[in-house]
Amino acid sequence: MSEKKKKNKKFRKFRIFFRVQFVLFLLLLGAGAYYLYSSYGPEVKALKAEAGRLVRESTPETFRGSQTSLVYAADGSVISSLKGTKESYYLTYEEIPSDAVAAIVSIEDKKFYRHDGVDYRALLRAVMAMLENGRITQGGSTITMQLARNIFISQEKTWQRKVEEIFIAWDLEEKYTKDEIIEFYLNNIYFGHGYYGIQSASRGYFNRDVDELTLSEIAFLCAIPNNPTLYDPYTNMENTLGRRDRILSNMQEDGKISEVAYANAIVEDIVLEHGETVEKNDYVETYAYYCAVRALMELEGFEFRYTFATEAERDAYDARYDEMYAECQRKLYTGGYQIYTSLDLELQENLQESIDDALVKFTDVNEEGVYELQASAVCINNDTGYVQAIVGGRQQDFAGYTLNRAYQSFRQPGSAIKPLIVYAPLFEQGVTPETAVVDEPVEDGPRNSNGVYIGETNVRTAVEKSINTVAWRLFGQLSPEKGLSYLRAMNFARLDAQDYRLTSALGGFTNGVSALEMASGYAALANDGKYRTPTCIVKILDSAGGEVYVSAQEERQVYKQNAARMMTDVLTGVFTNGTAKGLGLSDMPCAGKTGTTNDQKDGWFVGYTRYYTTSVWVGYDMPRKLEGLMGYTYPGEIWQDFMERAHEGKEPLAFLPYAQMADKFLEDTPDGAENAGEDAPDDDAENIGEDAPDN
Repeated sequence: MSEKKKKNKKFRKFRIFFRVQFVLFLLLLGAGAYYLYSSYGPEVKALKAEAGRLVRESTPETFRGSQTSLVYAADGSVISSLKGTKESYYLTYEEIPSDAVAAIVSIEDKKFYRHDGVDYRALLRAVMAMLENGRITQGGSTITMQLARNIFISQEKTWQRKVEEIFIAWDLEEKYTKDEIIEFYLNNIYFGHGYYGIQSASRGYFNRDVDELTLSEIAFLCAIPNNPTLYDPYTNMENTLGRRDRILSNMQEDGKISEVAYANAIVEDIVLEHGETVEKNDYVETYAYYCAVRALMELEGFEFRYTFATEAERDAYDARYDEMYAECQRKLYTGGYQIYTSLDLELQENLQESIDDALVKFTDVNEEGVYELQASAVCINNDTGYVQAIVGGRQQDFAGYTLNRAYQSFRQPGSAIKPLIVYAPLFEQGVTPETAVVDEPVEDGPRNSNGVYIGETNVRTAVEKSINTVAWRLFGQLSPEKGLSYLRAMNFARLDAQDYRLTSALGGFTNGVSALEMASGYAALANDGKYRTPTCIVKILDSAGGEVYVSAQEERQVYKQNAARMMTDVLTGVFTNGTAKGLGLSDMPCAGKTGTTNDQKDGWFVGYTRYYTTSVWVGYDMPRKLEGLMGYTYPGEIWQDFMERAHEGKEPLAFLPYAQMADKFLEDTPDGAENAGEDAPDDDAENIGEDAPDN
């Protein structure tokens, strides 16, 4: 047989094999299609019909309007109104700079002018990713599909929503021109901080109309909508600039800008200039919005998490959180909700004044004109568990974004953490306030700054005097894993794998805690050991007045009742015999704890009565020493001043007694850090936690 005939025979076999495989593939595809149609056909047909109705009934006005949401204080007065800025800042296609159109198309949907509303290749990649991961992990969405999702349906990632999104996109492309679709899109996408549409964002971030912006500034704005949290110019400027650079590179590669224009734009400095803003410079409102958004996320079925096995797991969660947060924030501004809160505006004003008065002599400001020395504080109603006042910084006339330090900043808590992770847990294990302990030098452990050790004492005195050596030893015997489990149970969000060490007994955390977390932790002690997730949202009504969310305020027993009451009794002595002597209230029983971190960078005071729990933090945003900062100075003074006002006219209420019990825990338990399950850390002992023995 000739070589040519052998080759023909070989190729003939291959063609037969290929045809057989292709026929089998078609049969398999047909069987799959039949199965899908028989199983989901009616549902798909219904989605298609609904999509057709939505687009058929739409007009250009559909893409212009929004409803106003109202936020109410505890007394029923209106705190603020939330209205998307689409209508007042709407631009026609002719008014939108061509660079803005080119920029958004280059980064979001390169095939926009060629497809019929769906990029099938991108969609196939999304389907393959879904099959691989068991859930939808990437959108494959075109600009038209994003518009469909933003205007007509939710952002929920289900196959039904994705199918409806496709149907709507097809119908939009049939009804409207490409220019109209890009006009609708650029006027409706969310740029963060309440800015809907590119003109609103331009006024908000640059205080200029979009047609006055440079190419670089336009690309910068177009970087934000993909993920308004990740690319937030106020908190993640580097991320925003990085995406701006990718947009400019895409535009240059697509031939939309010249190499010279690209070179000039990529090196241009971006300077934000606060203009009109939807978000007010007010800590009540920022916290209310935050809680309301999370309530809407809860309604969407989002499950909040606070601990993760790996960094990759945390990163994946953060990405899902940011996406859902942005979507629910959009709903908040456009959904016409009525949001009822627990916020007491009189308490809020008093708390703000207490902070401002205590720090009035500190007038240094940073480059943005914000006071360098700052404070935050949170007040929780112990009867209800709701937040009633929250201050995220000192008050000043400053337009624009406000960092609400009370829930957004995380700082080292110093000895204020001891009751939560050392002493209350130990009281569950059989330790009592009268349990004997020894204050003496600890090898490779903390020191008392004045070099004085009182020797034999008891737990009550160790707490009152905030003795570091005793807390260190007892935390070792309890174990860091056990101690920190209480913080995990109370949703402390920034715990790190490195925190499972003895330094945490003195507040030496990797990331720190927030004033909101500290208030909720101490409120659990005040509530007989039962923790309630802190929030200010009581209920949310929709635009028709129907209830869509009611706060459950479920309680979770974190500390045993007797341990919590025992801890409270010991903390009352901090005011009479300990580090907060002289900071008690006039005629109201109170319990509390001071905290000061290394080199006096952070000062804390957290305390409570039967009525309220209040936490206070004082320090610099960029941590540095403040001469004279201790838990009992500025934080303690703020706490006392505010709590005196908060309790005016209230009947004195004594704390409930605890049941007496015999010592058990220490009888057969070896002493010392070597029994903690891990070696003492390498840190210089005097740089751990707080170095003031009396705080």
